[in-house]
Amino acid sequence: QVQLVESGGGLVQPGGSLRLSCAASGFSMDYYAIGWFRQAPGKEREGVSCISSVDGSTHTYYADSVKGRFTISRDNAKNTVFLQMNSLKPEDTGVYYCAADPGLHYCGGYVATYDYWGQGTQVTVSS
Repeated sequence: QVQLVESGGGLVQPGGSLRLSCAASGFSMDYYAIGWFRQAPGKEREGVSCISSVDGSTHTYYADSVKGRFTISRDNAKNTVFLQMNSLKPEDTGVYYCAADPGLHYCGGYVATYDYWGQGTQVTVSS
């Protein structure tokens, strides 16, 4: 059974950092694109970042709003993907979800392309 479990969310002051984790079970992340999405109250879910393997190389994507502040990485041995979030802003607040898209291909921030989703972890950036 495919399962994704997010952790690492919490309350942080503006300018602070958090590291989110997405642990997978029931499948190997080696053959999937893994994405991070977020959803703020009253807003649509949006793509934040993703990581995938293409022709033996690692491909990453970042939304413009997080470029230079967020870093996505993966530990295949632990079947886990991480999202390091630095210089956090109040507009980064929301529920963060990880999702899996089967296949070895370039990934992006489109919700519809991902088949499996975690339950989400809350990130609140506030003073």
